[in-house]
Amino acid sequence: MSDPPTARRRRYGWIVALVACALIVYVSLNTLRSDHVSSRGPKAGSRVPPFAAPLALGPVNGDVNVARKAGEGEAGHEPACSVRGPGILNSCQLAERGPFVLAFLATRGTKCTRQLDVLERLRAAHPDVQIAAVAIRGDRGDLRALVLRHGWRFPVAYDHDGILANLLGVAVCPLLTYALPGGVVRDSSVGEVASADLDRRLTALERAARAKGWRP
Repeated sequence: MSDPPTARRRRYGWIVALVACALIVYVSLNTLRSDHVSSRGPKAGSRVPPFAAPLALGPVNGDVNVARKAGEGEAGHEPACSVRGPGILNSCQLAERGPFVLAFLATRGTKCTRQLDVLERLRAAHPDVQIAAVAIRGDRGDLRALVLRHGWRFPVAYDHDGILANLLGVAVCPLLTYALPGGVVRDSSVGEVASADLDRRLTALERAARAKGWRP
């Protein structure tokens, strides 16, 4: 005996809904990836994209600017590389100065904060490597309290709507991106990196920068 028309319509409706949900997930995942990023951060050999983000402890408010040229609407009204000054973390400025590590965190992620504590401890032993961090979403007040409580002396920026997570493929934290002068990505690490291993990675980044002719 065949199903009554009402049951068939109900079942058909569920199938359509499931297919639609699967399609949304597929599109969402693929819009977070490109030839230059994946869910494990920017790919080696690509460049850290330009951005200008307000520092957690600074006076600047607003969205992260990710515009590559003037007049890009929500991305930014002026190129991100040109947005500089006190209270702003600018990726172009980091790239111009030399090698750098960019760490991504969530304010309530214990593993993330532990990793930043390790970076703070190692910072003095690697003065030629710039350290910076970006907090993805969360509350800015909580972030400010976290920075002060842990005594992080490197710049920590605030990305309130998560645009950089999408742009750089940040799916989990901690995620560290190791960049050479000019902003070329050498490598990225996902998850906690032990102090000794992170020390070796910072040393390797310094050596790779010098091998390419960079001098502090």
